[in-house]
Amino acid sequence: MSAKSYNILVLFHLLLGVVIYLFEPLSKVYFFCVLGILLLWVIQKGNKNDEVLFAAAYITGFEVLSRMTGAAFTYEFAKYAVMFFLLLGMFYRGIQLKSWPYFVYMLLLLPGVIFSVMNLSYETNVGNAIGFNLSGPVTLGVSAMYCYNKKMPIERLHNILFFIILPILSTTVYIYLYTPSIRDVVTGTESNFATSGGYGPNQVATVLGFAAFVLFARLLLFKNKKINLIELGLLGFVLYRAVVTFSRGGVIVAAVCSVILLLIYYYRAPLNLKMKLIPKIGIMIAVIASTWVITTVNTSGLIVNRYANQDAAGRENNDLTTGRLRILNEELAAFYEHPITGLGIGKAKEYRLEVSGHLVASHNELSRLLSEHGMFGVLALLILFITPLIALTMDRSNILMLSFLVFWFLTISHSSMRLAMPALIYGLCLLQIQRNGKKSTLSR
Repeated sequence: MSAKSYNILVLFHLLLGVVIYLFEPLSKVYFFCVLGILLLWVIQKGNKNDEVLFAAAYITGFEVLSRMTGAAFTYEFAKYAVMFFLLLGMFYRGIQLKSWPYFVYMLLLLPGVIFSVMNLSYETNVGNAIGFNLSGPVTLGVSAMYCYNKKMPIERLHNILFFIILPILSTTVYIYLYTPSIRDVVTGTESNFATSGGYGPNQVATVLGFAAFVLFARLLLFKNKKINLIELGLLGFVLYRAVVTFSRGGVIVAAVCSVILLLIYYYRAPLNLKMKLIPKIGIMIAVIASTWVITTVNTSGLIVNRYANQDAAGRENNDLTTGRLRILNEELAAFYEHPITGLGIGKAKEYRLEVSGHLVASHNELSRLLSEHGMFGVLALLILFITPLIALTMDRSNILMLSFLVFWFLTISHSSMRLAMPALIYGLCLLQIQRNGKKSTLSR
């Protein structure tokens, strides 16, 4: 991608956030037009350069903004759209026979549908329950089948990630305009809807945190002074709004993934490159530290209390996980009671209401798979963990692989699979990276 195209796309999406804020119905029109343009692009190109991954990436990045502004046709629309494009890509390019473990994974999800029909209460809309809880895992399976063992140059992967963060930049601008003054709305340490564009702080922090990670990765791996300066500014721009959501999960996950990438990259780098990296790393740390200081000042120190697990008065909160541990224990109890068949898809929510009186959806996809799918869920999880780890031992060309895998695992552990993002990123961790026709061991 040329520097001119890069500048135009960044500027366009920053302005797009302003326009959507001023005229929110335009978001639906824009999203509809983008879907049509992406589809025509894929058909015209015949998916010769994995255009479907670019389409899936853009939709994934736009998902939260589409929900925030009412542009999404249905709550799960982004996942269905991602699946559609990746299946279209399989039609053009086929799939690797070596991806058979993920076909087995998909089959292991089917028994849960049967037990769901048998066990869900009459008041529950079975179709909605199955669609809500199964759309994420199925999107992951389709993503994994498309990406497994697929070879591409590192530049293409960089551009795919760039397509994810473009609409997230629009989301960030929208959030800035929605709540320009943080001090006026921050009065406690709980997750803050006002600083999250009026939408779920957990999901907003997840996408903004991932964008911050991608910008960190591009600063580390991509050498272009002008673009690096722009993305250094964008890093602080996005990270600040991620932190002030007061939702810790997305920010912590981004930090962990960034540290993992930095350690791997620094370990693999030759000595002369390691020396050149030190000032760049120092500048990035300075930007991150400055962002934290600004956040601390603008929240009157409440953000420090939040990450120290304290309330506004500085008292220690009893539950670090804000109720997630209780839900996890309830779902594990359901698995112990029904270890073979599980409760059935969507039944864990009803089970939780029966045993504790709390009608809340799961925050942990791992425990949900166990409680609702039983041993079939155990086998599915084993495939999801073992397959990429085996691939990692055989091929280390994708320097982002481990960071992507950790992002998927940590995200579904605190936010389940409410977003398409962890499913797509899991697929990207299975790519093989080439440079000049050969596998790349250091993505430069």
